[in-house]
Amino acid sequence: MQSMQDQTILENLTVRTYHTNDQPAVARLYTDGLLAGQIAANDTGADIDNIHEAYFSEDANHFWVAEVDGQVRGMIGCFHEQDGHMGEIRRLRVEKDWQNTNIGARLLEHALEHCKVHKFLKVVLDTQFNAESVVGLFDRFGFQHTRSKSIHGKELLEFYLDLYRQMKDE
Repeated sequence: MQSMQDQTILENLTVRTYHTNDQPAVARLYTDGLLAGQIAANDTGADIDNIHEAYFSEDANHFWVAEVDGQVRGMIGCFHEQDGHMGEIRRLRVEKDWQNTNIGARLLEHALEHCKVHKFLKVVLDTQFNAESVVGLFDRFGFQHTRSKSIHGKELLEFYLDLYRQMKDE
């Protein structure tokens, strides 16, 4: 059950396409994730430095931000893999003080709808954030944990979602 505060946040929440003036907030979310240990040591953040090039050079790629009362509180990207049938969810981040408010769920909803519109058959994502709430979020959307592996001493959890089965069932 959602708290009254969560309900108010959802009413004031807007998920929208990234604009260039969002860059400072997006860079901050990326850096906060880096400092929290959610990002691999070899992650250069090149896509964050060049969002338009990375996420808007092809129609099947996209990047969104979540705003609450005009302030960017979260972000997510969707990247089309070269085989044409698979998408990758990237850069799902929510400000620490705004986690557990369903902002992540709303961002994920937008990204998955985008994947369906572009007829992706499978969606993958990975995370180094092993909190029960994060894994629970992916589980709620039907993602399956495929494997865990250690990279530079940190555990990386990999997930996939079979959209083909969901589309067949609808």
